[in-house]
Amino acid sequence: MTGKIFKKEELNNLSFEDSLKQLEKIVEELDSGSMDLEKAVEAYEIGTQLKKHCETKLKEAQERIEKIEVGEDGELSISPLEIKE
Repeated sequence: MTGKIFKKEELNNLSFEDSLKQLEKIVEELDSGSMDLEKAVEAYEIGTQLKKHCETKLKEAQERIEKIEVGEDGELSISPLEIKE
């Protein structure tokens, strides 16, 4: 694996999808057990960064989504969408 610790600016420029792909690749490599200890620790650190980045992107997307409901009077109302975890 040729990973590196990301600078904040680099991480912020990664899309959710790209981050998730990289994270999945790291998990596969760690699960295979083929890395030496130093590379495994480095991969874990990178994976931790990517996980946090993905969580942040998901939270930002969730905050932008709104729920539209029709009230009993026929009027539309908009409220934040609450997603149960």
